Amino acid sequence: MKPQKQSWKISFLLTLAFICGGLAHAQQISVSGTVTDASGEPIIGATVMAEGTANGTSTDLDGNYSITADALGMLKFSYVGYTTQSIAIEGRSVINVTMTESAELLDELVVVGYGTMKKSDLTGAVGSIGGKDIKDVPVNNVGQALQGKIAGVNIVGGEKPGDNVTIKVRGLGSINNSDPLVVIDGVPTDLGLNAINPQDIERLDVLKDASATAIYGSRGANGVVMITTRKGVAGTSRLSVSANVAFSNVSKKMSLLDAAGYASLSNDMLSEAGHNTNPAWADPSSLTASTNWVDELLRTGVMQNYNVSYSGGNDKAHYYFSAGFLNQSGVVDHVNYRRFTFQANNDVKLKSWLKLSNNLLFSADIKKQGSYSMWDAMRALPTFPVKDEDGEWSGPDGNSEWYGSVRNPVGSNDMYRSSTNGYNFLANIAADITLVPEWLQFRSLFGFDGKFWFDDSFSPKYNWKPTPVEESTQYNSSNRNFTYLWDNYFTFDHKFGKNSLNVMAGMSAQWNHAYWMNGQMNGFLFDTVHQLTNGEKIYNLDGSQSEWALLSYMARANYDFDNRYFLTATVRRDGSSRFGPSNRWGTFPSMSAAWKISSESFFPQDIALNDLKLRLGWGKTGSQASVGNYDYIQTLVTLLYPFGTTLDNAEQSALYSQVLANSGIHWEEIEQFNAGVDLSFFNSRINVSLDGYIKNTKQMLVKAAFPITTGFEDTFDTYTNAGKVRNIGWELSASSVNLTGELGWETDLNVTYNKNKIIDLNSDTPLWRNQFGGAYATMLAADYPINVFYGYVTDGIFQNADEVKAHAVQPGAEAGDIRFRDLNNDGIINENDRTVIGNPNPTWLFSVNNRLTYKGFELSIYLQGVAGNKIYNRTRSVMESMSAAYNQAASTANRWYGEGTSNSMPRAVWADPNGNNRISDRWVENGSYLRLKNVTLAYNFPDKWLKRINFENARILVSCENVATITGYKGLDPEVGIDGIDYSSFPPSRVFNIGLSVNF
Repeated sequence: MKPQKQSWKISFLLTLAFICGGLAHAQQISVSGTVTDASGEPIIGATVMAEGTANGTSTDLDGNYSITADALGMLKFSYVGYTTQSIAIEGRSVINVTMTESAELLDELVVVGYGTMKKSDLTGAVGSIGGKDIKDVPVNNVGQALQGKIAGVNIVGGEKPGDNVTIKVRGLGSINNSDPLVVIDGVPTDLGLNAINPQDIERLDVLKDASATAIYGSRGANGVVMITTRKGVAGTSRLSVSANVAFSNVSKKMSLLDAAGYASLSNDMLSEAGHNTNPAWADPSSLTASTNWVDELLRTGVMQNYNVSYSGGNDKAHYYFSAGFLNQSGVVDHVNYRRFTFQANNDVKLKSWLKLSNNLLFSADIKKQGSYSMWDAMRALPTFPVKDEDGEWSGPDGNSEWYGSVRNPVGSNDMYRSSTNGYNFLANIAADITLVPEWLQFRSLFGFDGKFWFDDSFSPKYNWKPTPVEESTQYNSSNRNFTYLWDNYFTFDHKFGKNSLNVMAGMSAQWNHAYWMNGQMNGFLFDTVHQLTNGEKIYNLDGSQSEWALLSYMARANYDFDNRYFLTATVRRDGSSRFGPSNRWGTFPSMSAAWKISSESFFPQDIALNDLKLRLGWGKTGSQASVGNYDYIQTLVTLLYPFGTTLDNAEQSALYSQVLANSGIHWEEIEQFNAGVDLSFFNSRINVSLDGYIKNTKQMLVKAAFPITTGFEDTFDTYTNAGKVRNIGWELSASSVNLTGELGWETDLNVTYNKNKIIDLNSDTPLWRNQFGGAYATMLAADYPINVFYGYVTDGIFQNADEVKAHAVQPGAEAGDIRFRDLNNDGIINENDRTVIGNPNPTWLFSVNNRLTYKGFELSIYLQGVAGNKIYNRTRSVMESMSAAYNQAASTANRWYGEGTSNSMPRAVWADPNGNNRISDRWVENGSYLRLKNVTLAYNFPDKWLKRINFENARILVSCENVATITGYKGLDPEVGIDGIDYSSFPPSRVFNIGLSVNF
């Protein structure tokens, strides 16, 4: 019996201990204390949280806090600019904490090309965005996630699924190609950002001024976009899974005339011109059936995006693997895009002196579409149906002045098929060798950039109205592009006393081979079998290959004295195969300096301003983006030339030169000056960077002038380095922590100002671009910004014949027509009365993002916009022309039809004898806008919930993209291309997204 009694007592004591332990764990106590910095000063507004709960508080003006928490729990102390601490309570009622400044904020590593630098040590202008800022924005294109997030960077485009964005850094530096260089994990590439999975990006840095970009020499003139992909971190392995589903609908459509409205317009047009009207439309109101072709083309777009990654590591090796799948259907029928991505980043320390690493990116994207045309959909007459009664595609048939000539846009889109399959492989392998521990390292990197893309399109024969297609056509193309890279460089990094010196020196070799071929066959016995080999006629067969190479030597030195004075000097010497022997090599130097005033002994320590740094930089960079591989040498073209009259010698092969080569061309050159200041206030709760710059482009490629006696026509471009362009501007980036604690609020602000002007074009004769209706809308000329609009100036509408007679001679003008100003006062309206009517380049770029957090909830509100630019509304110039058998915008219903009826919308008249639709300020509009770009609401599930199911964290979000836009622009979307012309090629859409991400 004694053993049983003993056992009962032990069980009772264990049970009692367990109950008491549970009670102790559940016991809530009051904990108070003071939070100070290393100097003993109180920290105001520090956040104190009871871990695993939503219970939190903030320190007061004296740094004091008081909180109720679990006696055996943990308290987490956090504050901007300081290292977060978690401290066990252990039943204590008083816990005082000393917080240390975090090196993470100011000493964040920034990728600067062939190395990294601490953000606090930068002397040049570099803008950065972290991977979280990209990852948390539910978009599938890196460029779209970047839009507006970095001052001085203008991004447009990417609306159509699979399309790439256009990026410009600090304005247009050239009338030619001014795209920045993209470098991914150390490999320069022309891979589009749409081919990269945003979930794989760790950070993105944009090198903006010449002191930062000179390390890339002849390719750094237009800025450098540095992309670093994710790596594994030491510790527990992590499995991450995310899924997003989005639905998109057109956010704005043009209002069009219905059948009755168009019939009325047609009657007015034809009768004004003295032509016969359609008797079937004598009573327009009788046309009750109407087709809106735009609506017939549109649908609700759906996007599915799935990603999985696995990462981890230890003190010897790190790994990161990811896979992604994106499937997106556009808002236009038959426009579809798929992308598969795979990323593998690994590194291993084989020896104490040897580290090997590799980065591998593979992506496959498939773009499919029909033969859609938004213009045809808008212009097709609403008077005929999508299909005839026999089930065939309908179309205009009969008098073209009555029924038009636009082929059925829905039928064309449905029957025509086009696809592009692209496969991209970007990889590098590197060896890092430590020659002298902590002093000297050597790095050798080999990179490969391979691209394959294949185009396939088929157009079947069909009895289209009004013009049948009598032969089916099949087109195929095959393209291969391989670029190889080999970098070798030494890095010396040493600190002696108060002096720090980092020197990088090495060389880089990059070479490329490209191959392409294409062919088209016409006529197939069966449209269901339309391989090229089945075609009856060879319509086209073409192919070629090209190559280029670049050899470079580069060096950079960073010097720092006592964390107060910083100096950076860079030089790169490039040799390019794209230039002749006399201009093959170029040297690109830069220098920059910074003074960290806040590190001086005289700088007061008890003021709101806690960090102050001044920066000054100069540099010279180049651009060869606009130069062809063989522009410096004479290239020959073959053709068949008629000789004789007999069949035997009717055509003979000939070889001739089409362009007069210029062996002296070389890279465009940009010299840039930059001055900046970095400030931090209230222990880094507010951080501000302000930069001003002057960016002078010299030796810009422009058309060379040469006499016609050379035998070459000036329609073929021969270039010379003689142009000049200037950009002057400033940039402001600011971030603030407005509230901390249970309710958190952070704000990011970016503002950019830029003025652009052409200084010289090597000729007093302007260059012209963008021709519409036999006239050019865009002019390039000295003393004007790039791509200004050029045309006539309107002056209302002639209300009667007397006004026409009283005005300067304006051929074809009658009452109801646009009156144009006689700018040169010669009494006649002609091309000499044209002038600059608008500047498409934005003067201002701005964005603001607010992030609010409360008990696991996150709300992000992002606004973005531009100002100071004009848009040439080409869409409106077509849809308000009222001069041919095309449907028109509903606004034309308010056209002039008698004296006093309108002073803005002219009369409708066939063939437009007055030229009402000529290029004029009638079509130039203010392009300024403010857009609520994104609203995202997310919820992070509490740790206490997740621990039960072994989740590390989980997050769900809902968002809306392109929520609302404030603008005076009449078009569908004020966000148009860099040239400022609105073609309405793809309709803007509003996107609703829901997503879930989980880490295990």
